[in-house]
Amino acid sequence: MSDDFNMSMRKFLKQVGVTSQQAIEEAMRGAETGGKTYKVKAVVTIEELGMTHEVSGEITGQD
Repeated sequence: MSDDFNMSMRKFLKQVGVTSQQAIEEAMRGAETGGKTYKVKAVVTIEELGMTHEVSGEITGQD
Protein backbone atom coordinates (compact mmCIF):
# COMPACT_ATOMS: atom_id res chain seq x y z
CA MET A 1 0.00 0.00 0.00
CA SER A 2 1.15 3.55 -0.68
CA ASP A 3 2.45 5.94 1.96
CA ASP A 4 -0.45 8.33 1.25
CA PHE A 5 -2.96 5.53 1.86
CA ASN A 6 -1.26 4.46 5.09
CA MET A 7 -1.07 8.02 6.39
CA SER A 8 -4.71 8.80 5.59
CA MET A 9 -5.86 5.57 7.23
CA ARG A 10 -3.78 6.18 10.35
CA LYS A 11 -5.12 9.74 10.58
CA PHE A 12 -8.72 8.51 10.31
CA LEU A 13 -8.24 5.73 12.87
CA LYS A 14 -6.56 8.12 15.30
CA GLN A 15 -9.50 10.50 14.93
CA VAL A 16 -11.94 7.64 15.54
CA GLY A 17 -10.07 6.54 18.66
CA VAL A 18 -9.63 9.98 20.18
CA THR A 19 -13.14 11.28 19.48
CA SER A 20 -14.75 8.00 20.58
CA GLN A 21 -12.88 8.04 23.87
CA GLN A 22 -13.91 11.65 24.48
CA ALA A 23 -17.56 10.88 23.71
CA ILE A 24 -17.60 7.84 26.02
CA GLU A 25 -15.93 9.76 28.86
CA GLU A 26 -18.43 12.61 28.44
CA ALA A 27 -21.38 10.20 28.49
CA MET A 28 -20.11 8.58 31.69
CA ARG A 29 -19.10 11.80 33.43
CA GLY A 30 -21.32 12.43 36.41
CA ALA A 31 -23.24 9.17 35.96
CA GLU A 32 -23.34 6.41 38.55
CA THR A 33 -21.14 3.96 36.61
CA GLY A 34 -19.27 2.36 39.52
CA GLY A 35 -18.30 -1.12 38.42
CA LYS A 36 -21.21 -1.41 35.97
CA THR A 37 -20.38 -3.01 32.62
CA TYR A 38 -21.68 -1.42 29.42
CA LYS A 39 -21.95 -3.11 26.05
CA VAL A 40 -20.35 -1.03 23.33
CA LYS A 41 -20.32 -1.29 19.55
CA ALA A 42 -18.41 0.65 16.89
CA VAL A 43 -19.32 0.50 13.22
CA VAL A 44 -17.12 1.69 10.36
CA THR A 45 -18.58 1.84 6.89
CA ILE A 46 -17.32 2.76 3.44
CA GLU A 47 -20.55 3.08 1.50
CA GLU A 48 -18.89 3.36 -1.91
CA LEU A 49 -17.17 0.00 -1.36
CA GLY A 50 -20.11 -1.73 0.33
CA MET A 51 -17.93 -2.33 3.39
CA THR A 52 -19.18 -2.50 6.97
CA HIS A 53 -16.95 -3.46 9.89
CA GLU A 54 -18.36 -3.86 13.39
CA VAL A 55 -16.46 -4.21 16.66
CA SER A 56 -18.29 -5.09 19.89
CA GLY A 57 -17.00 -5.18 23.43
CA GLU A 58 -17.58 -4.05 26.99
CA ILE A 59 -16.48 -1.07 29.05
CA THR A 60 -16.53 -1.16 32.84
CA GLY A 61 -17.37 2.09 34.63
CA GLN A 62 -15.13 3.69 37.20
CA ASP A 63 -15.66 3.30 40.92
